[in-house]
Amino acid sequence: MDSLEAELERARDLSIAELADAIESIGFECTRCGGCCKAAEGENGTEEHTATVFPDEIRAIQDSEEYDWRDVARPMPYGLVEGPDGPEGETFEWALQTDSCGNCTFYREGEEGGACSIYGDRPLLCQTYPFSVALGGTSQPMGEAVDEEGMVRAHECEGLGRDISREDAEELAAALKERAVREIEEAIDVRDGYEPTAVDGVVVHDSEGAKRPDGTEL
Repeated sequence: MDSLEAELERARDLSIAELADAIESIGFECTRCGGCCKAAEGENGTEEHTATVFPDEIRAIQDSEEYDWRDVARPMPYGLVEGPDGPEGETFEWALQTDSCGNCTFYREGEEGGACSIYGDRPLLCQTYPFSVALGGTSQPMGEAVDEEGMVRAHECEGLGRDISREDAEELAAALKERAVREIEEAIDVRDGYEPTAVDGVVVHDSEGAKRPDGTEL
């Protein structure tokens, strides 16, 4: 298996033009169905929306609307267990906060379909859905991959197969490359900075160190 450093070099060498070619070949237009922003039905019932968000993206959303950290993000649930006083354990990512229905807290329903209330500051994962890059160290968004063109994977979305302009394909491709690079850089920083903790409750390890669920450093 290639090292994260090798994967990072591959990500940095990705051609935006070739990524755009793949996106054009697959085709995509957002239908504002809200499927990528809502809870999904899984084998064990309703599964909360889980969109990865980087620490600096959390702060950008905070600054734009004067939110508290917990209003924006929550610890990624993977790796956590339910203890006598609530969730506990260590996890390695942040996810966008969800509402009581399990939908992204920033999703809004309207007469013309769904909309994002933080659209200008939405995380790279949201900017690039339903696409991902097939590289080690990069994350996969919710929904199974249903198409693949070169390095580009397309995940379940009713907007796939629709015409996309070259300009929009290149813009999406640039964001997709940026996301691939950022995800691997984040993984390297988490790996290099990780130290096991022996504290009660939940600890989130991100590229900046270990944090409590409210974003404060341990």
